[in-house]
Amino acid sequence: MPTITLPDGSQREFDHPVTVREVAESIGPGLARAALAGKVDGRLVDTSHLIDHDAGLAIVTDRDEADALELIRHDAAHVLAQAVQELYPGTQVTIGPTIEDGFYYDFAREEPFTPKDLEKIEKRMHDIVKRDLPIRREVWDRDEAIRVFEGLGEKYKAEIIRELPEDEEISVYRQGEWFDLCRGPHLPSTGRLGNAFKLMKVAGAYWRGDSRNEMLQRIYGTAWRNKKELKAYLQRLEEAEKRDHRKIGKLMDLFHTQEEAPGMVFWHDNGWTLYLAVQDYVRAKLREHGYQEVHTPEIIDRSLWEKSGHWEKFHDDMFTTEAEHRTFAIKPMNCPAHILIYNQGLKSYRDLPLRLSEFGSCHRNEPSGTLHGLMRVRGFVQDDAHIFCTEAQILDEVSAFIDLLFEVYRDFGFDDVLIKLSTRPEKRVGADALWDKAEKALQDALDHKQLSWELQPGEGAFYGPKIEFSLRDCLHRVWQLGTIQLDFSMPGRLGAHYVAEDGSRQTPVMLHRAILGSLERFIGMLIEHYAGALPLWLAPVQAVVLNITDNQAEYARKVEEILKNQGLRVKSDLRNEKIGFKIREHTIQRVPYLLVVGDREVESDTVAVRTRGGKDLGSRSVSALAEGLAAEIASRGRTVLEA
Repeated sequence: MPTITLPDGSQREFDHPVTVREVAESIGPGLARAALAGKVDGRLVDTSHLIDHDAGLAIVTDRDEADALELIRHDAAHVLAQAVQELYPGTQVTIGPTIEDGFYYDFAREEPFTPKDLEKIEKRMHDIVKRDLPIRREVWDRDEAIRVFEGLGEKYKAEIIRELPEDEEISVYRQGEWFDLCRGPHLPSTGRLGNAFKLMKVAGAYWRGDSRNEMLQRIYGTAWRNKKELKAYLQRLEEAEKRDHRKIGKLMDLFHTQEEAPGMVFWHDNGWTLYLAVQDYVRAKLREHGYQEVHTPEIIDRSLWEKSGHWEKFHDDMFTTEAEHRTFAIKPMNCPAHILIYNQGLKSYRDLPLRLSEFGSCHRNEPSGTLHGLMRVRGFVQDDAHIFCTEAQILDEVSAFIDLLFEVYRDFGFDDVLIKLSTRPEKRVGADALWDKAEKALQDALDHKQLSWELQPGEGAFYGPKIEFSLRDCLHRVWQLGTIQLDFSMPGRLGAHYVAEDGSRQTPVMLHRAILGSLERFIGMLIEHYAGALPLWLAPVQAVVLNITDNQAEYARKVEEILKNQGLRVKSDLRNEKIGFKIREHTIQRVPYLLVVGDREVESDTVAVRTRGGKDLGSRSVSALAEGLAAEIASRGRTVLEA
């Protein structure tokens, strides 16, 4: 009979198989009332789950944030589906997973959902919660499950069941009379969901994400543990809306996109200035750290992608072109081309490590429905690099990269970095022994740097494990940016080798690494993080000289010229407009410093300095101002001008 070990190490013995709920009741009525689910040997299960063997058990309550939110959002999706089918009979349900901050459910319905429909559905969801329907798990016979769902007209559910592995249990969750195919787990009853949820929007979505399939209607929602969390989330969304990089990009005249080139960016002068400031900074850092910058062709024959393994896995996402009866791919990544550069000339162990960097222009055929400003594009540039090294050099190279990455992130104003180690996926190349070695090498590097990290099983690249680095912005949103991937396979597939110290030919290890990832996406994230008020060193226009009357126009041009000669990005606004109007306009455009000149400033050879935040810094000589701005730029904004 089972012995249950609790998180504090205490044990409880039972003379019969016992449910999670019964274990909670044996500990105390308060815990039983609070129990949402259980974790049996680390696996999340329903409170009705029967334990018939010795096991470790943790009772999950709403204090367990991650697990509680997963359960709440999963249940919210089911309650949404039940509400839709109660209100709109004949609507088919398909899939309804949890996502970051919420959930969605895809529906097959001829008539489109409207905003008023969402209001009705949300009201019915609250009614279902109020009913406090018990949620029960049932195991069905596969053929019977197909017959039942087909009989209800639920062809999508029947298709899902047919495609499940033969040995997989067919579980159905019932809440009241309504039921749905689901692996679970779920809360004990609909009442435990609470009322801290909200439906957000409707969007189109292809069945299975394939544009060749039927278009479905996807209803998105968010759900939280309590009303306070929901309110805070909605406030963050409101703030995020104000910070939308597309709106700010238009306001600051940075870039635009248009249908003639979907997923491609048209950079304007201000935006390209920002782009080059980011790129030049990274380029200088890479040179400091021993990287050689290279440049490789945009279009490469299909045969290379077949040898590297990319064609089999990614060819549906590649743009291709034909010429002289040959198929070429517009490169979606840079790594195979860097191996071709490495292969030029015989390499010795003395040449390693060899670090090749490229601001590589790549193209991927992303679905049109996923394109989003700078955040999701088809044409992008990576701050890509590949390090060719020996196995003995892996620890030092990964450690040096981590130091470089943290240095770069700090200069851009980010200190909150989340780290995940992603291990072998189901579909991969290379022997398990190589994967064991590669995964251990990356873990050793993280432990050597004494960094906290989280394991992501199965999320590695097809050719090797990787460390992912994510930043948390001012709205607590997480952006996955940097990565370093350890590859024992691709160099060998493309014939890379070096002469070892003993004269033998060996295959180098290849480290794929990026710090910012896509420059487009990183700049979009920067714009939103700073709400366009970029640090001085990144601002496209660092200062504007504003004259009060035409009498100061010549002096304003002189100040502009002096500051430009100091390497500053400065403009003059000599329009015949009121000074208050000009100040407001350039403040809205997020120009860091506004330099006002009137008759007094002309006489004293000074400028009156005002920040975009409205702070008056008083009068400065032009030379003193230039010195102060140069110091702020050099410090990457860690020091600013003081009044």
